[in-house]
Amino acid sequence: MSTIEQTSRRRQEDYQRERRASSKRGKRKFKFSLLSIGKGIDIPFVLIVFVLLAIGITMMFSASYPVAFYEIGDSYYYLKRQLIFALIGIVIMIAVSFIDYHNYHRFAAVILGISYFALVLVLVLPSQEGGVHRWIGVGMFGIQASEISKFAIILFMAHWGSLYYDRMDTIKYGVLPGAAVFISTAFLLLLEPHYSCIVICALLTVLMMYVSGIKIKWLAIGAAVLVVLILLLWVTGMLTYAMERMDGWGQALVYKDNDQWQQTWQTRNSLYAIGSGGLFGLGLGQSRQKYLYLPEPQNDFIFAIVCEELGLVGAVLILLLFALLVWRGVVISLRARDRFGKLLGIGLISHVGLQVILNILVITDWLPNTGISLPFFSYGGSSLLTLMFEMGVILSISRTSNIEKS
Repeated sequence: MSTIEQTSRRRQEDYQRERRASSKRGKRKFKFSLLSIGKGIDIPFVLIVFVLLAIGITMMFSASYPVAFYEIGDSYYYLKRQLIFALIGIVIMIAVSFIDYHNYHRFAAVILGISYFALVLVLVLPSQEGGVHRWIGVGMFGIQASEISKFAIILFMAHWGSLYYDRMDTIKYGVLPGAAVFISTAFLLLLEPHYSCIVICALLTVLMMYVSGIKIKWLAIGAAVLVVLILLLWVTGMLTYAMERMDGWGQALVYKDNDQWQQTWQTRNSLYAIGSGGLFGLGLGQSRQKYLYLPEPQNDFIFAIVCEELGLVGAVLILLLFALLVWRGVVISLRARDRFGKLLGIGLISHVGLQVILNILVITDWLPNTGISLPFFSYGGSSLLTLMFEMGVILSISRTSNIEKS
């Protein structure tokens, strides 16, 4: 038997053993013990999540009540809905934490297929405001298909990287699968269009490929190919929507004509809010920019209101909480008992970190104005529920991680 055949057989045997162990774990009931290693969830991680969620809901209400009263006639409209989403999300997080994360290993391809189906479905449904196709209506609520795609990419790459960890630096087993998943997802997102999600998916794919063992040279080649594709799309006019978003990038405070004044309105008022907050802020609820100056302050630009009301000190403390969440998530992931747990945990917690960084860069005009929400803070049901589900998966990993839970 050749070396390659022996390696392939050994890998399949390892995978079958992991599946049998997963099945046994699924039959064994977990005891909710806060201190016991391998059984209790990670309490520091849970506490940080709850603190961020509480602060996020408070700031979302503070930022949204003038807009809610003006547009809907109910100052508590966004608060009531976000509280419902948060309560459902907490239930989902706790429930998911009791599900053995190895179950996702077996259904990675199925979940990826579901994400493709959702992306295709939104394209055949009627378009939303602005001509975009992003939401699947479910009664009075909506599901954003791209949220499923982010999780599906992380899960599939963790699944694939744990199976073929000894061949990830090859074109056949490492480069092509990752590239195929990203390109197919990006193509469907391009048709929506949803460029900010394409950026996030690209960064997540690169990160997952790197931590799975692919060398930087392949990632550099992939980046060069991506640049060429972007140039081709730009020349053919398929990036018109993105170019409109980029027209005012970096020009919020140096506008030259009326068109640019309108294009940079949201970013300019975001910078006004950040600057007027000073060191300690104007005080909770005292923002001026949320009074119809900053469009939709409860969504992507909510951190500008945070800076205005809580100041630099408050904003830095919140960013430190995010940093602690990411750090604790990485610790949980690195101490997982298997490679799949390590890759899945790192991917999920990196998703949170990436969105925080990109959101801050957008509201400070370091990146073009695109729809990137701030985790735990921005209003939105599908994004919050997906986020809480992902936190539940990390807590599931923490149950078997070799770390103290207190």
